This record gives sequence, C-alpha cells and structure tokens, in this order.
Amino acid sequence: MGLMIGVGNTKPTFAYDYYYGIEWDKTVSNPVPTRVGKTELHKSLPVQSLMRRCLLKDSGAVNYYLHANDSSKRDNGAAANLKGADGQFMVELPDAYMRFEMDGNKCRALMSDRPLPGFIKWRKDYVSADEACVQRSTTTLCAVVNDDPDFRGGGNQTAYDGTDHTLLGRPATSISLTNFRAYARKRGSVSWNCNLYQTHRKLWWFFAIEYCTFNSQAAFNAELTADGFHQGGLGAGVTTLNSTKWNTWNGYNPFIPCGFTLSLGNKTGVVNFTMPDGYDSAATTPLVVGVPSYRGVTNPFGHIWKWTDGCLCNIQSDADGGLSEFYVCDDPTHFASTIGAEYQLRGNLPRKEGYVKALILGEHGEIMPLEVGGGSTTYFCDYFYTNIPASGSATRGVLFGGHANYGALAGFVYAFASAAPSYAYAYIGSRLCFYPIEAAA
Repeated sequence: MGLMIGVGNTKPTFAYDYYYGIEWDKTVSNPVPTRVGKTELHKSLPVQSLMRRCLLKDSGAVNYYLHANDSSKRDNGAAANLKGADGQFMVELPDAYMRFEMDGNKCRALMSDRPLPGFIKWRKDYVSADEACVQRSTTTLCAVVNDDPDFRGGGNQTAYDGTDHTLLGRPATSISLTNFRAYARKRGSVSWNCNLYQTHRKLWWFFAIEYCTFNSQAAFNAELTADGFHQGGLGAGVTTLNSTKWNTWNGYNPFIPCGFTLSLGNKTGVVNFTMPDGYDSAATTPLVVGVPSYRGVTNPFGHIWKWTDGCLCNIQSDADGGLSEFYVCDDPTHFASTIGAEYQLRGNLPRKEGYVKALILGEHGEIMPLEVGGGSTTYFCDYFYTNIPASGSATRGVLFGGHANYGALAGFVYAFASAAPSYAYAYIGSRLCFYPIEAAA
C-alpha cells in the first residue's frame, strides 16, 4: 500500500494503519469474507459511525441533526418536525476513501476516513431515511413523515383512505424513473435526485465491510462477536408476503408507514410490523414482518423496488451484438433515460437470470453482477433478473432491492434490469437523494 513518511519526531507509518476492509476469494461460495486492515478500525468504524439522521434544507444545508436514539427528537432533545417544514428526513453518509483490488481470485474492498495512496474519494451525500413520498399538489419528491392527503403514497388512491390498507403516510409508487428524476429536481437543483446508484453502491459497501457478510438477509444479531465486531445481517426484511394476498388486499401498493423505525435513531436494527387483518383475514396468527434499518436507512431492500438513477443497461439481442452492457454516469447534471456520451461502460452483465456469483467490481466497486450461478446463501446471496430482446437493443433502467413477496431473492444487490425507464407499477418506488454538485475549478 506504500509507505507514508513521518514528519519530525513522529514515527513512520504505513497506510495499513488507517484502512479497514474485507477480502474474499471469488471461487469460494461462503458469503462471509475475511476482515483485513487495522483490527481496531473494524471495532471503531470511523466511517460508518458518522452516519446520522438529519433534516436537510433544499439548499443542501443541514437544518438540524436528530437524536441518536430517537428520530422524533432533535439532537438536543426537543421535538423534531418531520412533516417537511424543517427540511427533508435524510441520512448523512460521510466522506469515504475507497479502494477495490483484484489479484487473481482474490478481491478486496478497503475503506478509510482519510485520503490514502490509491484510494478514491466518495463524497459526503444524503439519502432519505425512508422510501420517498410525493407532494401531490406540486409533484415534488419528498422525504417526510406526514399523513396529510397531499403526501398520499402508492398511486394516490383516495378510496383507500380510512381502510387498513390506507396509503396515507406511505411511500409513493406507480411512478417511472424519468418522472422520479423530474420530481426530485423540483426541490430546486440537480443535486436533488431519486435513488442514486452511487449512493446505493456506497451504502452496500458500508454494510458489507461493517458486518463482514454478503448476505444482507442473514439473521439480525445485535450482539458483537467476542472480538468486538458486528455480525449477522438485517434479517429477511419486508419480503415474506404472499403475492396473491398482497394483491387482493391493496393491489401491490406499499404498506409500511414512513417513520416506522424512528425509535431506532441512528442505530441498525429491526422493528416488527404486524400485517393488518385485511391482508389475511383467515389467519389465526397475523403475519409479522421485520422492518430493517441500516444506521438510519429504512428498508434498504424489500417492501418495494427502488428505481435507481445514474446507471443504465444496453441489452442487445443475440443477433445484434449479444452483449448486456452496464453504464454509469457519476454526474447528475447529465442523467438521462437514454445512454449518452457521459455514461461510461463499466462492464458486461450476465445474459441470463440467477443468483449473483460475482460482481463487476472494478476500480469503482460496481455492485452489478458479472456472473450468476450462486444461491440464496452462497456467494452474494441476491438475485439478478434480465431478459433479452428478440431483436435490436433495449435501454433498461435498474431497480434494486426486490419487493415484499420476493423472499430469499431479495437483498441489497438484487437488481432487476428488464424495465425501460418509462415503466411504473404499484410496487415500484424510489428514495430521495442529495448529492452536492462540485463547482468547476
């Protein structure tokens, strides 16, 4: 990793003293990698420990941070206003310095809270604590806890009000990627976006390195290991519904209220949600689903799909190239629903669906699959879905996470690459993100 020369009377130090990460052999099916780097940093987690919920103004300035143990309060203990007047309910993701290595079959993901030789900077950004809402009167994407009809979720079905499948206070769905992007920009700048690929990718690596697992659905375990490390995963998540019952009950619309994990504050945990009687009136015991929150980010997978901007796929027919290309644009100024010059080819995707066996990775740590053939508890444990057009080529967006009846298929890196950016459906939503645009030098 290179030598960092000390100054004056300080001792010479190696970059090893300042990074922590994971290493795995891509030929080994075990989804638990090996911790590498400075052991103490795996305990103190200097990057992940800076994640915290806040209310963010449209200017991108933090209005105030929320209490570490109860997000209904400000960090000073006073009551917080999460309805929108004080800002958007977001989670701050700090600066992180990342390095991804591939050495034969060995792969590594390394991180630090300071610049190190060969590490790239992932800048501080913000992601909504919950799946996003829409203010219906202005079609503006929001991150609020507000059951006013102006923020009605799902597809804005007024007939659901007053029922056990109400959409008041729920996330918005039935919106295309193209429209989610437009609704986010109504907050006043191109820094506001719907769920961002680069943010979701960042969140995944934060989790994978902290918990040292590729199985995001591993059972949640609040206890540390004997060595003082975090262990386990986030549980099954909101993924265990019966498809027919969900459809009959509320037409595949969202049902977890925004703000459901306020009691966790900035902590990782699971809060149980009991399905209403209308979901399965014949059940002697109602279904209970665990709603996960990773350091303030609720439902990073499951419940509803998340339309994700900043990445597109070019899926070619067998006769017209035979490739499935994955493109990324890191500059929100150039986001589009077609693949333009600002989109960079980051790798080729598998031509068939299946559980993810290997990631594209590369220098940016891409979390789209390079190879399928794994399983629900092996390799990366999540599924990849694609289909190939009969002729020509098709531009596809990417949905992440899976929805409420996907079971073991779901997870952080479950990607669906078969829908055009214009596609909308009842179980497809997104998040709200703020990624500050750097001024040109």
